[in-house]
Amino acid sequence: MKIHINLKKILKYTTVIISTVILLALLFSLYNMRDRHRGYFIDIDIEASDPVTIQAGFAAFTITPDITDIWTDVKNNSRYNPADGDTYEDLTGSGRFDAVWMAGFQNSKPAKGIHDDLWARALVLDDGNTRLAWVSLDAIGLFGCDVIDIRKRLPEALGIDYAIISSTHTHSAPDLLGLWGPTRFKSGVDNVYMEKIKSTSVEAIRQAAQNLRPARFRFASDNDGAVHMIQDTRKPVVVNGTIFLMQAIDAEIDTTLGTLITWDNHPETIWNRNLLISSDFPHYLREGIEKGIWYGDSLVTKGLGGIAVYVTGNIGGLMTTSPSVSIACPFTDTVYTEPSFDKVRAQGLKLAQLSINALHDESATEMTCGSISLRAKTIELPLDNKLFRLGAAIGLFNRGMSGWMKFRSEISYWRMGPAGFLHHPGELYPEIADGGIEAPPGRDFDITPVEIPPLRQIMPDEYKFIIGLSNDMIGYIIPKSQWDEKPPFTYGYETRPYGEINSLGPETGPLLHTASMELILRE
Repeated sequence: MKIHINLKKILKYTTVIISTVILLALLFSLYNMRDRHRGYFIDIDIEASDPVTIQAGFAAFTITPDITDIWTDVKNNSRYNPADGDTYEDLTGSGRFDAVWMAGFQNSKPAKGIHDDLWARALVLDDGNTRLAWVSLDAIGLFGCDVIDIRKRLPEALGIDYAIISSTHTHSAPDLLGLWGPTRFKSGVDNVYMEKIKSTSVEAIRQAAQNLRPARFRFASDNDGAVHMIQDTRKPVVVNGTIFLMQAIDAEIDTTLGTLITWDNHPETIWNRNLLISSDFPHYLREGIEKGIWYGDSLVTKGLGGIAVYVTGNIGGLMTTSPSVSIACPFTDTVYTEPSFDKVRAQGLKLAQLSINALHDESATEMTCGSISLRAKTIELPLDNKLFRLGAAIGLFNRGMSGWMKFRSEISYWRMGPAGFLHHPGELYPEIADGGIEAPPGRDFDITPVEIPPLRQIMPDEYKFIIGLSNDMIGYIIPKSQWDEKPPFTYGYETRPYGEINSLGPETGPLLHTASMELILRE
């Protein structure tokens, strides 16, 4: 009898303990998934005013992390694993490995040093009616809640009507999303460094606004000079190699204030074994545009001066310069295939040369007077990805949900003179931007292409900039008729393609396409 009572008590206590653990886990998950900016919503529609001389200002601030502790890679596999004998030197005296976890490719990849600085580069445009700010970060990406944090810190006195925060998506910068820490389920985000990103972005906008000058603009593009440097690693093969350019020139003293460059390619040419912080090819591209292209001590192409701002276009699919893509040195007969900073430099300088030549070409469009129209809208996207749901629940991702399994995100479209700028929050498959969507056998949904017509086709502008990783980072944006998680796989693949692993889900493409069309065509 006594034993029976004890068993009942044990069962009772066990039930209480299990229930308490489940309740605490549920509360922990709900806390992690809480909306970081409850009630935040934008719906901006500012019509263009009469043409005037537009003011432009640029600024650049470094966001290079501090590398403190150093480590030894015993197996030379670019992954920190103490079980392999990897060790670190505790130079900070903290008693732990104070690593800078690099984003992109694999987990557990601590930086060993700095190759080139990372930047927050900003531009501000003001037509007297609308003041637009734009920061491009050398970063893998930034969640929308972090972008809103930056906006909320902007002083009202700056008069910013709308701030855009984009990321270049370099794969040699610190983890800002939580996906590339020491393990798959431990974030690599350093909160101190994140604070540096936010405060520096605010300072860059403030300085760019302070630097405003009356400007005239040149718009140009190079349509095919860079296409050979991009590989589409997933069928159907759709590659847009166009470089889109905007140069702002001081209207009074005729010097370059800054240059904006957009291209559709992953900044990951240095590839997955690199352990040095770097912005990849944007470093050499920006430096070449600003300071000129040099071969030894000889100036080959004169630079434009000012501050060069690189932003990333549509890179889903994915668009990359893999080790199988050769890059020729602009000055010699050397051809680089294997990843190296010589290869990265050759690519960046070639892009700079193409950009400068395009802006000097007689086909470039000059604008002396103009105005800005602006449309921006908050959208909600369903989170179907089970791994992303888990990441949100356990706090791997420091971003909240605006509804049950829904992420708040954002799109925008603004126009100035002959140019239109469409911003989306991820890595858009180029088929959605430029056409070529297919419905291959083996697809998961028995449907015809949904995301048509192509977004660039319906943009009424002469120069059609479509910029990704803007105001959020949601991963890959895939045409629904190409969605492929279940066998049989499309195009004879033996396993599911990579994109679906890092996408919110199959509805993301159709929803973003529809919302973008509505924004572009809004009366």
